[in-house]
Parts: sequence; structure tokens; C-alpha cells
Amino acid sequence: MSKATDSHRLVVLLAEHSELEKQLADPSIHADAGLAKRVGRRYAELSPIAATNAELAQVREDLDAAAELAADDPDFAAEAEALRARIPELEEKLAELLLPRDPDDSRDVIVEIKAGEGGEESALFAGDLLRMYLRYAEKHGWNAEVIDSQESDMGGVKDVSLAVKTKGAPEGGHGVWSRMKFEGGVHRVQRVPATESQGRIHTSAAGVLVLPEAEEVDVEINTNDLRIDVYRSSGPGGQSVNTTDSAVRITHIPTGIVASCQNEKSQLQNKEQALRILRARLLAVKQEEADAAAGAARKSQVRTVDRSERVRTYNYPQNRVTDHRIGYTAHNLDQVMQGDMDGVLDALAAAERQARLEGNTEGLSR
Repeated sequence: MSKATDSHRLVVLLAEHSELEKQLADPSIHADAGLAKRVGRRYAELSPIAATNAELAQVREDLDAAAELAADDPDFAAEAEALRARIPELEEKLAELLLPRDPDDSRDVIVEIKAGEGGEESALFAGDLLRMYLRYAEKHGWNAEVIDSQESDMGGVKDVSLAVKTKGAPEGGHGVWSRMKFEGGVHRVQRVPATESQGRIHTSAAGVLVLPEAEEVDVEINTNDLRIDVYRSSGPGGQSVNTTDSAVRITHIPTGIVASCQNEKSQLQNKEQALRILRARLLAVKQEEADAAAGAARKSQVRTVDRSERVRTYNYPQNRVTDHRIGYTAHNLDQVMQGDMDGVLDALAAAERQARLEGNTEGLSR
């Protein structure tokens, strides 16, 4: 991006930040909770740009003053040099903040985990991934709730949907998606499963799909396009766990996309949760179509849940975690499974930033 483009983009974004600040100061905006939330998130996203630009302007002003005073007082010469050294650092930081960013970074997410190859062991591993994400969310002060789940006979999960949200507007626009988007793909595990009597190491896999959570204004759903079926909730082994038809399955007829929920006790609650999942899936389809039209179609996060499509391997005997997209390896798997995921996610975020600096806006999560 050229300096002229940077300068124009900065002017536009600073004007937007100022306008958003005025909107947030108007009490009437809070009558519409959805609008207030969207404005607050965008304001938080632009605030680091405004703050860095203000700091840069202040340092330049202080440098001019220190340089003028240094002519009469040598003590100001050192201060002037320190201020002069700060300017390139702040200019680089501002240039990075002005790079086009993932428009979904401030969003909350819905994470879907599905057991794949490996039978019961895969379901147990899917359950381990679920607990890992729940612990990671807790460490970051996020709210996490299981929307829907199908348990396996041994306590694992065959299929689970998890909603993860920030509390309030995410700082700097860095919401849950900005971190969790890297988790999409097939996760492979190598360990001695609980089902193995001979002590042999097995390999199995689970698939993870991460979707930015859609708000009602993002996706328009015509109720005439929905087919809603109700049925009895089932537990491990397929046995009915409810005596009423409270589980809900919603089919979006134009696209064939299906979302279901059986976790809640009431049919109405299950319907609302299923609609949340459906909106997120429809938003993902909408974004993929837009990207394809622009000539940069997103890569599928999970094409098939088999071992060959892996993005990460969890090797228990060696206490090793490896992310194959960036060649990251660490021997702290025990900590990672307790939700200590920032090491690998920081490395992935750094790789994405570098890709954007080089003009590859597709990133690692697409």
C-alpha cells in the first residue's frame, strides 16, 4: 500500500472513528441494542488507529520542541534523539494497523466439532477438543456455551456446537474470531486410546469448523424457506432421553443447509439455538460466494474428516503439538489441552499478519 493510499485511508478511518464516538455519546442509540453493539465494536476496532495516530502527532510535536531547546540546553539533545527514534516505530505500527484486516475479526463465533475416523476414540478426542476450547475461553474471560451436542457411549462427543462470545466490545476489534478462526480444519491425535487393550498407539481425527456468528441483520431468512421438524432428543446409543418432541431440526430449503438442536428442554429454546447455527452457516455461504465473485474463493476448512486433511497433530507419547500450516512444534501438549493455546495461536496470527503485509489477504483461516 502506497503512502498516498495510507494517508487517504487514515483520514477516512479517523473521520469514521469521530462519527462513531458522537453516535455512542447519543443516549438514543442504546434503544437499539443490536445497533449499539455494532457501533461499539467498530469504534473499538478503530480506536487503536486513532490512538496511535494521536501518539505519533504528539511525539513529532515534542521532537520539534526538544530540538529547538537543544540548541540552548544540551540536556534536551538526548531527549530529542529518543523522540526521533520513536517516530519510525510508531509509523510502522500505524502502517500495520492501516492494512486491510479480516472484517470478521471483531465477531463472536460458533465452533462445530465432529468426530471422524477412529470410532469411539475419535469421539473421545472430540470431547477433549471441546474441553480445550472451553478452558481457553475461560482463560480469556469469554462466555462459552454448548448449543447442541450428541454424546458417544463412552463419554465423548460425536457432534457438538459451541458458541463463544466476548464480554462487551472486544478491545481493538480483536474478538473471538480473530483467535479462534485458526482452529478450522482436521485435528489428528496419536495416542494409546482408552479402547486399546494392547497398549498400541492409534491415530484418529476430529474435524473443527469455526463460523463467525451472524446477527439477524447479516442474514435475511424468509420463514417460508424453512422446514421445521421436531423429534425426541436422544442420548448415547440413540436412546430417547426426553418424553416430549422438544428437539428441533431446521432445513433451509433454498440451500439445503440443516441445523438442529436438542440440548434445551423446550422446543422454542431449541428452535432459537438452531436458528443461531443456521444463520452462521448461511453467513459463511454468503461470504464464500462474495469471495468467489471477487476471484479469491475461501478454502474449505474441513473438506473431509480424515487424517490426510490435518492442520494440527496432537502426539501424546511425545507431549508434542504440531501445526502443519506454519511448521510450528512445541512439547507442551499437556498444557495446550488445558487451554494454554496462546503459543500456537500467536504463531498463526503472526503468520497471517506477515501474509497480509505481503499482499496475501486470504490468510490462514480461509
